[in-house]
Amino acid sequence: MRIGNLLQYTEHHRYYIFRDFSLNSLDYKMLSLIYQPMIGAFAVALFQQLYHGIAEGTTGYSPIEPQRKLFLGLGLDMNEKGRKYLIEQTSRLEAVGLLQTSRLGMPDQADVIYEYELSQPLSPGEFFRNQHLTLLLRDKIGKYAVIALREQFGAQEPDELADAKLKLSKENISVPFYELFQLNAQSVDFELEQALTEVAPTRQAAKRPQLETAGIPYGDIILRFPRNSANRSFVERLRNNAEELAQINYVAYKYSLSVADICRLLDEDGIFTHETGLDVDELGLRANQLYRQDKKREGDRQRNMARIQAANEADAETEIEEVGVQEEYYLNVPAQLQGRCDIQQYNMLMRNEPHTRFLHRFFPGAVPDWMERTFERIDLNYRLPAPVINVLIHYVIGSNDSQRVTKTFIEAVVSNMLMKQIDDFEKAVLYVREQAKVEAEKERRKESPGGSRATGRAGTGRSGGASRKPSIPIVQDSGARAEQSAITPEKLEQMRKLARKLDGK
Repeated sequence: MRIGNLLQYTEHHRYYIFRDFSLNSLDYKMLSLIYQPMIGAFAVALFQQLYHGIAEGTTGYSPIEPQRKLFLGLGLDMNEKGRKYLIEQTSRLEAVGLLQTSRLGMPDQADVIYEYELSQPLSPGEFFRNQHLTLLLRDKIGKYAVIALREQFGAQEPDELADAKLKLSKENISVPFYELFQLNAQSVDFELEQALTEVAPTRQAAKRPQLETAGIPYGDIILRFPRNSANRSFVERLRNNAEELAQINYVAYKYSLSVADICRLLDEDGIFTHETGLDVDELGLRANQLYRQDKKREGDRQRNMARIQAANEADAETEIEEVGVQEEYYLNVPAQLQGRCDIQQYNMLMRNEPHTRFLHRFFPGAVPDWMERTFERIDLNYRLPAPVINVLIHYVIGSNDSQRVTKTFIEAVVSNMLMKQIDDFEKAVLYVREQAKVEAEKERRKESPGGSRATGRAGTGRSGGASRKPSIPIVQDSGARAEQSAITPEKLEQMRKLARKLDGK
């Protein structure tokens, strides 16, 4: 529930409830064992409080009442703390799809009315097909508890029916409606139709958001699927299996696959098994591999087209207006280019030159192939502007630090720039300066007396050189040493005599 001001949601505001379902024993079990671990017992209590606002066995609307009834029924204080807590609990119900909250403005009044529209809990099959709800439940109670709960909501198939051959011989012998009943289509009862329309509910419950789908029908799949394929019989069974067809469509939507791609994946070995039918995990894995291959080919194609376009435009000399750089955004000239240009010329080159030419200035000969391909991909696939790429080159190569000149480090810096939306020269310069301050601070901490270098000698070097064992002070036996150094020759002779006497005994 999105409430900007708590004064817009108080116990004095009025509300009503709408639902068009009735809870059964399976729904109560789902609320207790599935939804309650995810959203908490108080949110489930709020759901039941709203549910019983309409008489059991009926659907529709509840009377309009002040929200004071909700606060008192739930034992909440009618103050700011109670309002925040109630808003939080309704938000939990909304997030898992059990509630939709709306606000209605009355035309003749300055006040608003809140509407709580309840939705029926998902059935076990629908819930465990919903990926984000299943993952939330796993995060709350653990993977093995989720598996145990899934088994509790379904009765096991008898051992005699577990044979896959019996399922292949299954025949539907149900009688359709029009084979048994005959309707009188000659007479139309207009009075009945009008009466049913008048007493029908004025609204229907909002539909649950369905999983996104590619919308590929069974006919398109079977039309393009090879007739002599070993998986042909499994694909033909998709006609009567809407669940597996929906899962295939979701995978196709997730990885942007066409009908031909889906048919090619369904024709591969290991996609179907005689015991479980469609292996959704294996289909998703191979679809992901196909998606990554297509993405790589598309990136190569874009780079090749860019090379061809650059070669065609090389002959046409177009005068490009240079953009000046303010002095506050100057970066120092790297050691590789010292003596070849001053700071103003260097920053003008970095601001206006293409990254291909700017990169060549740091190498006496050819640029390494892997580095050229890396910056080419950053330009064409990541769409970073040329000045930003040049600042990146200055940061990575101009620092003269061999640890930075790696593909992994360059990719990490580019990802960070994309996340921070670095899209012009000035932002890139500020980013580089900020990173330099962070690195300088790290070096200062390492070289400080209490830093990791000082503690690293006695430690194991695991957590920045600090030792896991506590530093225990060692007691120096200074008194005994002083006493030893203070023994006189006469006293030493007496001690020798005593030793000889004891040896004689």
